[in-house]
Amino acid sequence: MRNPLPTISQFRYWNAPIFTFRPAHSEVHASPSKSGCIDSSDASISPHSQIQVTRGPHVPKVLGLDDIKLDGLKILYRADLNLPVHPSTKEFLDDKRIRSIIPTLQKLESSSVTILAHQSRPGRFDFTNLQRHANRLSQLLGRPVDFVPDVCGPSATAAIDSMQPGDVLMLDNVRLHPDENLLKGEIEEQESSDIIQNLESHFDIFVNDAFGAAHRSSPSLTGFTRKLPSVAGGLMKREIDALSIAVENPPRPYVALLGGAKADDSLRVAINLLERNIVDTVAFLGVVGNFMLMADGIDIGKSNADFAKSQVEPFVDETSKMAKNILSNYREKVILPEDLAIELNGSREPLSIQQLPTPHPIYDVGLSTLMGLRPIVMGASCVLWNGPASYFEKQNFAFGTIEVLNMCIETDATTIIGGGHTSALVEARGAANRVTHNSSGGGATLTMLSGGRMPVIEALERSFEASQSILGERGLLV
Repeated sequence: MRNPLPTISQFRYWNAPIFTFRPAHSEVHASPSKSGCIDSSDASISPHSQIQVTRGPHVPKVLGLDDIKLDGLKILYRADLNLPVHPSTKEFLDDKRIRSIIPTLQKLESSSVTILAHQSRPGRFDFTNLQRHANRLSQLLGRPVDFVPDVCGPSATAAIDSMQPGDVLMLDNVRLHPDENLLKGEIEEQESSDIIQNLESHFDIFVNDAFGAAHRSSPSLTGFTRKLPSVAGGLMKREIDALSIAVENPPRPYVALLGGAKADDSLRVAINLLERNIVDTVAFLGVVGNFMLMADGIDIGKSNADFAKSQVEPFVDETSKMAKNILSNYREKVILPEDLAIELNGSREPLSIQQLPTPHPIYDVGLSTLMGLRPIVMGASCVLWNGPASYFEKQNFAFGTIEVLNMCIETDATTIIGGGHTSALVEARGAANRVTHNSSGGGATLTMLSGGRMPVIEALERSFEASQSILGERGLLV
């Protein structure tokens, strides 16, 4: 007979305060980092812990800012400044992506920097020019950031040519130019774009820091890499180094905690890690965990099953096949929930797997599942976490997600947080400097973790030797 389910009051982490999202300008208090040092800077813009990469056969080899002399250069800087915007007021809801490029811009302050970036797509309510982005960047950077309402025409090139070392200029939304939206194929095609043709002769190097768009291909993202010596920015380099550990050279034992609502995303990550035999344990949590229970033949209740399927429409059959493939071929490495928490009359109620199906919504994993998972995470050398373990926006059901965060903070392992809602949670809890790496990407992070194509990184890698040669000839290599 199974042991009775523990109660919440028996579990010491339940008393952890429920997180609240802090405004972008609010104070972050000093807290211990993974290295044991105190970091009192804003967790969202402070550099992450140093990542040591043991280069393997698929780890991208790209130039970084530390590889070149940066004084007095004219730099074209591609950033991802695509911000969430309120549909009515049009105010920024979060300026994290602007704050994330501050360290790189500070490193480039002895050169002139021209920023190329995008905001949304044509036809959407949040497709705007970048004037307010420039204003906000100027406030955060503490020095002027000029804006020109032009992407690559005469006004843009005239402003670029008038720049002095230390100047920062933001060009307008690059997606205002039709080439950026249409030329997404081969680099040869992209090189014919007005964006490339009109701008490349005005710069010494191209620095790409747009990791959030690294799974995309367009003239401004990939088209400059054969025209200019090309370098990964600070944010891009940190992401490449950290995520390369997660997908190529993880210290063992390696544990992946995969949750969230979209099972197809998490299952692609799991298959990439499992098929290459680089992960020791994969725990499925959240709605993804519910989907895996269904694939294992467990009836979780119609409403719960319908919701889990709705998150992967129209690929339900394909996702089910992936789930069953994992269970069939890698069951010894898989952890599924052994208990859950449902909402009953507005309250949290524990439920064992044996008590399923249930007509009530499943909003969290249970205490037995978490207590079984804790020693595995504590004993790991590397932990990847992507996707909440619960419906954490509801206070009674934030517990599972908070406890997974506690594990990631407390373990001595290398901890890599996989972007999206998970990274936002880590920042909201003020814990960004207490994990090894908190990824800034959403779709880009998932694509890299699942082994998908990363055109921006591929373009930087292809340009490595030519860029190194040109910079060496100019005496710009460190």
